[in-house]
Amino acid sequence: MIYNVLEFGAKGDGVTNDAKAIQKAIDTCTGEGGGRVLLPGGHTYNSGSILLKSNVDFHLEMGAVLKASDDLNDYYPLANGGKIVAHESGLPSFLNSEYNGRPFHAFLYGFDQKNVAITGLGTIDANEKIFYGTNSGFHIEGTYYPRIPLMLLEKFEHLTIQDVTLINCAFWTVHLVGCNDVLIQGIRLLNNLQMANSDGIDPDHCTNVRIIGCHIECGDDAIVLKNSGDYNQYGPCENIVISNCTLISTSAAIKFGTEGECSFRNVLVDNCTISRSNRGISLQIRDGGNVENAVFSNITIETRRFSHEWWGRAEPICITVQDRKPGVKAGKVRNVRFQNITCKGENGIFIRGSEDNYVEDVSFENIHLTLEKTSRWEIEGYDIRPCQGDGAIHTKISGIYADYARDISFEHVKINVEESMQPFYKEDVTLLNTEEITF
Repeated sequence: MIYNVLEFGAKGDGVTNDAKAIQKAIDTCTGEGGGRVLLPGGHTYNSGSILLKSNVDFHLEMGAVLKASDDLNDYYPLANGGKIVAHESGLPSFLNSEYNGRPFHAFLYGFDQKNVAITGLGTIDANEKIFYGTNSGFHIEGTYYPRIPLMLLEKFEHLTIQDVTLINCAFWTVHLVGCNDVLIQGIRLLNNLQMANSDGIDPDHCTNVRIIGCHIECGDDAIVLKNSGDYNQYGPCENIVISNCTLISTSAAIKFGTEGECSFRNVLVDNCTISRSNRGISLQIRDGGNVENAVFSNITIETRRFSHEWWGRAEPICITVQDRKPGVKAGKVRNVRFQNITCKGENGIFIRGSEDNYVEDVSFENIHLTLEKTSRWEIEGYDIRPCQGDGAIHTKISGIYADYARDISFEHVKINVEESMQPFYKEDVTLLNTEEITF
């Protein structure tokens, strides 16, 4: 059955709040056993929050735009009594590294549903401009934190997101919590490259996730696995496949953490292209969860420096393990493989554990690294944020830098340093506090 939202009273004029009509179509569809809720093309549907429900294919035709309301009162309250307030720390987002994963409101929301799809060649616009705060010219701070995600879907079984275009989100765009059996395929996700916290896809405590053939551009991390503190009942993030994606990020293109209170296990990342990013692949372990059994293969990475607000110093591959703060013990990184990777950019491979928590059992095979100066920003070392203090390690850079690491192997690694990078370059390999490093 097809449930056309225009037949349920939606105006599609870009002015009227069509949320009630859209919700009525969804409720009717799920109540009658399921089908497709259709947003016909040629219309802009202004809307507040929408609750997605079981057995519904929420389908946007080509030319259909679902646009988030300008009025914060139109959004579904999730926490804090439904009130919007500034984050209690009062710190800007690039310093604030603690978040339990639960925002105050959401645009597309659902809890404990089965057989749900968001499909079609239409567009969902999260209306980021209503959240603009200070703008340095390189980094737009939000007016409060956490802001409203485009979608927060919790405890979904058999979820499909396919072909849609998602744009202009000022916070985590696709936040999936405790979901099982997820297919995200062929979507375009286009956020402002200056907007703080505008993550792309965030599987959080999710299992059996496939992210395939997507193009993602966003100011913050493009694809980031999370295990946020408010959802620990869902267990680890595991059995994840990311393949055939093109990624651009002012932060990290692919990241694990920093929210990581459970483990990340059994992850395959393959056949992806990363460009114009502050970091390529970043494993940032600050909480108790471990990273184990992860393979990154057949990937091209291009990095460049950005302004200081963005975490990272153009490291193509970055692994850092340290306690978030006193009393919060970081987990382990072990059994991680990097294979057939070509890197070009303004920094080298960076590995740094802690004095009582070494990064271990990591291998690099068939790595081609070219260092070349391309941005306006100074090359001044490495970045270990989030941490206590400013997080900067001021030093000339190396092709490979490892500290507090053991059982790390490098096979068939080629390092090429262009003339433009020579003033900032120290040496091919820097080893500090390491054991069992093989070349």
